[in-house]
Amino acid sequence: MRTLLAVAMLSAVLGSGLTFGMAAALGGVSPAALAPAATLAPTDAQSASTSDEPTDLVGVVSKARESVVTITARGVSRRNPFSPFNVPATGVGSGIVVSSSGLILTNYHVVENADTLSVATSDGQTLDATVISTDAVHDLAVIRATGGVLQAATLGDSDQLLVGQTVLAIGSPLGEFTETVTRGIVSALDRDITVGDQATGASKSLSGLIQTDAAINPGNSGGPLINERGEVVGINSAVSQQAEGIGFAIPINAAKSLIDQAAAAAA
Repeated sequence: MRTLLAVAMLSAVLGSGLTFGMAAALGGVSPAALAPAATLAPTDAQSASTSDEPTDLVGVVSKARESVVTITARGVSRRNPFSPFNVPATGVGSGIVVSSSGLILTNYHVVENADTLSVATSDGQTLDATVISTDAVHDLAVIRATGGVLQAATLGDSDQLLVGQTVLAIGSPLGEFTETVTRGIVSALDRDITVGDQATGASKSLSGLIQTDAAINPGNSGGPLINERGEVVGINSAVSQQAEGIGFAIPINAAKSLIDQAAAAAA
């Protein structure tokens, strides 16, 4: 058994911090495929670039970071639903702005059981947010922030990824170092992992994942994995606890139908 960590931070306000972890084994029974890709329609997330011109990564990262947010979820720690010792807790993850109207893509485990959500942007805004659509099976959620000005990310085509291609992860590791950028490659494609909740013993499988050696840490959950053109190709979700440089991201194409649903629901 190898252990993977669902990379969101969860800290109990009454005591020392803890990491919201999920135990997992690579492989296992092959689960159902991720949600099928869909054409991103009603939202104003920008269309994917087709340019093959060399890019300046400094400029690419500067632009991409404008569409990355830090999500703070406040609620009750439900590590054991039958325990009388559930306490108020605060979880921190990352998110990707997919519409200037306020739609933000993230992982389901970032917002699960949250009573309130707030979003912090790269330019210093702090906005209230609510959940619009979720897909717990594939660990995806779309929330909506209101009252601010947001810059939509450019969504790429994860079906075009190749092993060895350069990618960058952006997010808020440890819930503190916001908009951190790490660089790596696509280590493998179409990875399957079985994820088990350490508290309840429940498990679920994720399939078709992107494996990368770009550094991913607690707090990175829901943040983007981008290519050298700045296009979002994945949603950072998990990392191995027993090895270095083994992280996983959900392909962006698997989330496009949920984004469309959220756009329709928010219209």
